Amino acid sequence: MADLKELQGKFLELFGGSADDIETYFTPGRVNLIGEHTDYNGGYVFPAALTFGTTMLIRARDDGRLGLASTNFPDEVKHFSMEGLVYDEGDGWANYPKGVVDGLKKAGFAIRSGYDILYHGEIPNGSGLSSSASIEVVTGYGLLSIEGHEIDRVKLSVLAQKVENEFVGVNCGIMDQFAVANGKKDHAILLMCDTLEYDLVPFNSGEYKIVISNTHKRRGLVDSEYNTRRAQCEQAVADLRAAVPGLNLLGELSLDQFEAHAKLIKDETVLRRARHVVEEIDRVKQAVARLRADDLESFGKLMDGSHDSLRDLYEVSCFELDVLVEEARRVPGVLGSRMTGAGFGGCTVSLVHEDSIGLFRERVGAAYKERTGLEASFYVADIGDGAKKL
Repeated sequence: MADLKELQGKFLELFGGSADDIETYFTPGRVNLIGEHTDYNGGYVFPAALTFGTTMLIRARDDGRLGLASTNFPDEVKHFSMEGLVYDEGDGWANYPKGVVDGLKKAGFAIRSGYDILYHGEIPNGSGLSSSASIEVVTGYGLLSIEGHEIDRVKLSVLAQKVENEFVGVNCGIMDQFAVANGKKDHAILLMCDTLEYDLVPFNSGEYKIVISNTHKRRGLVDSEYNTRRAQCEQAVADLRAAVPGLNLLGELSLDQFEAHAKLIKDETVLRRARHVVEEIDRVKQAVARLRADDLESFGKLMDGSHDSLRDLYEVSCFELDVLVEEARRVPGVLGSRMTGAGFGGCTVSLVHEDSIGLFRERVGAAYKERTGLEASFYVADIGDGAKKL
């Protein structure tokens, strides 16, 4: 967690005034533990909020203007009128808070004041750990709180997703915003993305830690390949309708149903994509059952199975992700390792015994550099709460 005294000093340096009326809010990043590329197929995801994320210091001002600054982009304060906010590519990261202010007003929430806001982000950009969702939700949560509005975390998640879709123009699903708004310490979230039904599942990891490894590979391909995968999944549904009338999404099928009718999918690639989705949804359900039984070893094996399927059937992994996973699995004390997020770069998530973390960093880091020429970063993460006031 950030040093709040230091952040207050930075806020006063940028915006002046006194510290008396500065309020502080925090929203975490998130990692998806298992359940990848299932969300748009009507299946479950299984994310957890982390203990690092975005800290926001905010203070009202009386001229109806918005002052935005970030410690991640030092000495740059952006000023806007609170009225008529629009997306501008030149404003970069500031489009996220601008979009939230605009979204809250359009949703009928009165915002009676202007604000100065300083953000401090601990989530690496492009890592796939939801830095944008963290900024959106902390902004919405803080403004609703200060303005005295009731906070419905599910509705806040939906509003933040809408901002990213419609204001920023990124066609993301609901998982990221939902996880960072609704997370709970030592729990993962079993979420059905299309209905927003969810369940908090205890994650009693005991002597095991979640270790997130960042490839630092710039992500190419994500958008075009994502659209291709969606189209392939839709094709599989169309083929299977001959046996299952009214089928809309792969997530509506059980594994047994899929196996019974899989021969209707004539295209080999489409069949592989569909098999990943149906089996991955089944893995999520098994993972929840294993966690409820405190069986971390089986949970780790399901993580391994998820990665292998994403690599071989869905083909959204990449050399760098595969190297991190292969090397992680060679370290004693690692129960499971998989890519997390959309793929083609970003991060892996591994379940590592606390006594093995030093060895993990050392061995995986050295082997990764030798095999890829890149430096990996490692974050030892605990599961924390969602958005909150500090």
